Amino acid sequence: MIKAYAVKKPKGRLERIEYDPGALGPDQVEIDIIACGLCHSDLSMVNNEWGNSVYPLVPGHEVVGKIAQRGANVKHLKVGDTVGLGWFSGSCMTCNQCMSGNHNLCPNGEQTIVGRHGGFADKVRCKAEWATLLPAGLDVKKAGPLFCGGITVFNPIVQCDVRPTHRVGVIGIGGLGHLALQFLNKWGCEVTAFTSSDAKRAEAMQMGAHHVVNSRDPSQLKKIAGSLDFILSAVAVDLDWDAYLAALAPKGRLHTVGVIPSPIPVPPFSLIGNQLSLSGSPLGSPATIRTMLEFCARHRIGPVVETFPMSRVNEALAHLEAGKARYRIVLENDWG
Repeated sequence: MIKAYAVKKPKGRLERIEYDPGALGPDQVEIDIIACGLCHSDLSMVNNEWGNSVYPLVPGHEVVGKIAQRGANVKHLKVGDTVGLGWFSGSCMTCNQCMSGNHNLCPNGEQTIVGRHGGFADKVRCKAEWATLLPAGLDVKKAGPLFCGGITVFNPIVQCDVRPTHRVGVIGIGGLGHLALQFLNKWGCEVTAFTSSDAKRAEAMQMGAHHVVNSRDPSQLKKIAGSLDFILSAVAVDLDWDAYLAALAPKGRLHTVGVIPSPIPVPPFSLIGNQLSLSGSPLGSPATIRTMLEFCARHRIGPVVETFPMSRVNEALAHLEAGKARYRIVLENDWG
């Protein structure tokens, strides 16, 4: 039996449950959970904001733990290995996307907390291709947020061919943005942080920004017009998109990883004149996750976290919902 915290209705409190996961599949592994990050997507699923929540729902998709069991077909992992698990927990392994290495784009992909139980538990299962070995040098108890927040902002650096010579902007210095600043600085870019809070200026510089722009000050936005090669938006709110497009240099790209509530209104001439691009991306493939983890270990990159025992999961969710998290929350397994 697996012990877990589940919510039984939208916006409900999480309660302790036990469930029988059945026989371990031949291509699956079972992970003894050490810690699990708490992501805003967990809150969205708890509240059924996206309309795909199935109750009872066990959230949690930023898992770090040790392999407890492996299926008969799993050869590359062994019992006792320390691994991480993110948003995806399975892919078909036969479609064109999987066969080309883009498992994260598999049309039949399985998601860790959609229609199945996630990591706010003592154990969790997944297809073995999505259990990624943790390299030496990473803090096991802090690494969980890399498997969602981290890969969400690292993947576009790879997919969009961001180069060390590029001038790059990051919108939103929060759970995603604070990791993007670290990645881009060590990637070699000249990094500009956009924030609506002057209180975050010093922290943004410490995390890797070379410049900080107050996004509520039109004069500051005008000063950087036409200067950035790539802008990564890590916020989930509607913005003055024209102002950010104006900040792009010719052939620049505005890329969003935040789930913005409204369509982005972009007149074609805003893109055509300077050959600008507007794009978005999901989390990355297993190979990109491995690259990110190695990059983090090499450059000592990691999330800034607050920790709660898993038994205080409702308190941690309230802390996140109130906007008080600085910058990611990790739940430590205290099932005993």
